Amino acid sequence: MTGFGRAEAVIDNKKIHVEVKSLNSKSTDIQMRVAPIFREKDIEIRQLVASRLVRGKIDFAIWVEKEATADASQINAALVENYHQQVAAIARQYGIPEPQDWFASLLRMPEVMTKAEEDVLSDEMWAVTLSTINAALDDIIAFRAQEGRALQEKFLEKADNIEQLMLSIEPYENERVEKIRQRIEDALKSIPNVDYDRNRLEQELIYYIEKLDISEEKQRLANHIKYFRETILNEEAQGKKLGFIAQEMGREINTTGSKSNHAEMQNIVVKMKDELEQIKEQVLNAL
Repeated sequence: MTGFGRAEAVIDNKKIHVEVKSLNSKSTDIQMRVAPIFREKDIEIRQLVASRLVRGKIDFAIWVEKEATADASQINAALVENYHQQVAAIARQYGIPEPQDWFASLLRMPEVMTKAEEDVLSDEMWAVTLSTINAALDDIIAFRAQEGRALQEKFLEKADNIEQLMLSIEPYENERVEKIRQRIEDALKSIPNVDYDRNRLEQELIYYIEKLDISEEKQRLANHIKYFRETILNEEAQGKKLGFIAQEMGREINTTGSKSNHAEMQNIVVKMKDELEQIKEQVLNAL
């Protein structure tokens, strides 16, 4: 979800700037900073950003840079001429001296200085602005895609590592059964004058070994890893689903650890947990 995008456009002596950046988030959280001229389009812009970026903590900003002359006050030349004629006529009529500084006097007259009209968002300017917004969104999406490809490779690598570690358990799993059998028999032999039913011992061993059997856990973990890979290769946003699958993978790994009852197997489980933890950390950055 992390990314940054920027785009600019020029229209009617105005430069439109658009910037978008996003960070990890479980949902869509958009912070908008919009120039006054685009306030009427706030909802439309928000909907566009949400639909294209899907998820993340998004900071969106759009502002307009004007030329220095754009906001300059205008002098109403016709009104100045009219005031000049009126003042001169009154001075002649009543014998009053005309102003020594005509220019300063006339500029103080009402409404001689007029401000530029307030900006109104025209259809043409909005079309250019909308295109600029989409260009900035294209930029951040391209940034995200580049990050996503690296993330995809990382996920597949970690999934492969977990799968190989699970396979490496098998030799120790078989060895563990024989060790359990031998440990129980040695314990019985160490007790003097004890007679025991060999068949009953076999039944108890089978029951005990079945409780420690991890065949189902291995099968379920293999299925989760397969589904994890399939989900990664799906082009649609699947970040939340990947998180759920990672949780299920963790459940099977934890159960395997609790059943292992073997030092080497437990070491392998710790390694699997480490690989899975790296997946969980990075899956927060996936759409």
